Amino acid sequence: MMVSFGVAFYLVSLLFTPARALLEVFEVYQPVPTGHGSVGCNEEILLMDHVFGYSYGEPYVGIYEPPNCTFDTVRINFTVTSKGRQYDRLALMYLGDTEVFRTSTAEPTTDGIIWTYIKDMSQFNVLWKEKQRLIFDLGNIITDIYTGSFNTTLTAYFSYEGNVRTPDVILPISARKSAQNASSDFELPSDNATVQYQIPQTASRAVVSISACGQSEEEFWWSNVLSADEYTFDNTIGELYGYSPFREVQLYIDGVLAGVDWPFPIIFTGGVAPGFWRPIVGIDAFDLRQPEIDITPFLPLLKDNKSHSFEIRVTGLSVADDGTVTFANTVNSYWSSNGTNETLSYSVTAERTFTVKSSEYSWSQNLSYSNYGYLNQQGLSQKNNQQTSGTNTITQLTGDNKSTNEVTFQYPLICNTTYGLQDGLSISAWIRRGLDISSTGGDGELGVSTYTFTSGPLDLHTEQYGTAYYFEPEDDESSVSYGETVDVWGSNAGGVEYSRNVRAVNGTVVSDSES
Repeated sequence: MMVSFGVAFYLVSLLFTPARALLEVFEVYQPVPTGHGSVGCNEEILLMDHVFGYSYGEPYVGIYEPPNCTFDTVRINFTVTSKGRQYDRLALMYLGDTEVFRTSTAEPTTDGIIWTYIKDMSQFNVLWKEKQRLIFDLGNIITDIYTGSFNTTLTAYFSYEGNVRTPDVILPISARKSAQNASSDFELPSDNATVQYQIPQTASRAVVSISACGQSEEEFWWSNVLSADEYTFDNTIGELYGYSPFREVQLYIDGVLAGVDWPFPIIFTGGVAPGFWRPIVGIDAFDLRQPEIDITPFLPLLKDNKSHSFEIRVTGLSVADDGTVTFANTVNSYWSSNGTNETLSYSVTAERTFTVKSSEYSWSQNLSYSNYGYLNQQGLSQKNNQQTSGTNTITQLTGDNKSTNEVTFQYPLICNTTYGLQDGLSISAWIRRGLDISSTGGDGELGVSTYTFTSGPLDLHTEQYGTAYYFEPEDDESSVSYGETVDVWGSNAGGVEYSRNVRAVNGTVVSDSES
């Protein structure tokens, strides 16, 4: 009788115990206005409703058809749920051969997570107005251990607001594989990232947006060492990744350097220690910015009715035996000394000043970089202090409506990690990082910037700091991860101010103020 009662009580408890709510994971960012215009188009289109299970090499492919109404503003809503155990995954969205959105996934829990990201995509209006092949590449792998699929919904909202300026032509610098139902990203350094285009005679402004991030052995490029030091701790932790902690993304036009990008050190949700990034993900993890290189000064040379080459390269640094430093002209794959030493310290500093002028425009870049690295405990403990800053300026030199747009940025990063190898793998970590952007906004001729995410002036300061711990036993069947993260945000985008200060401990938000 007692046993029956116990069984009945157990069954009843199963029937009436509510399921745990999905954990809401989020990125702190300035909310995108979701109001619609008073006239014209107000339409919503479902672009994708898809489950990415074992999807590596199998992107979602659909056909997008524009709404039958006049619009000038497009905003997307990307909502994802996931449950189980899974790594973070990179995802790329294309309209035809043009990448329009680069994001990454959060790592799920056994009870499940959900996140939503809303993005203004009006700068791609010239693409939205035509029928397109929509490709969404989220390469996921399912195994007996890594069971989490990503259930995704992508919706676009179209409206007419009457004051939106956007480019007239968009030319992709990509592998152009949409006709093969494939992702069009280049994988450097193995691919030759070069395309040929004839520039229209009517072009008056031209900007190249660079979308690039490291993957695999290049994911934590900012913690890499000089190539000569790769085998310093070969007997304890194995080979280190080389080519220095410095990376430069270069744009060449007809073999001539046209501008560079010193990348923001993006950290995905499995990066450093996963306990940092639940429920608050890393800065820009859900929406990777695309820095812009203004090539308007090249237009007098390009508008000659001839084809011209545009090439993207990614480079690190090489150090010769005499201490001479040169560009390596390569990096480790996927930019997507004897083993008995106790310590290793190194420092890398770099500066670059670049200017190109035509009779009508001037483009200049002033960049500064430093990284101080220290490894001890035979490589099991590492600290990096990296500072990247710069100013990019485009100036109109002639005409009645002379304009200047100046963008300044800073990317501070301090990261300290200690690994343990007893009975498995443990990681203790501390991090402090930030992103500062100030832009005058120029004349807004090209609309929403792929870097500042606004068409007008911007002042942005955001930072994250915290501690985290991770342990994975030798059998790899379970893991433990916890941490504390504080995220501080303050921005003024086109006169609209927003601030938020949120703190999370062990996966739970414990304080959150917003204004």
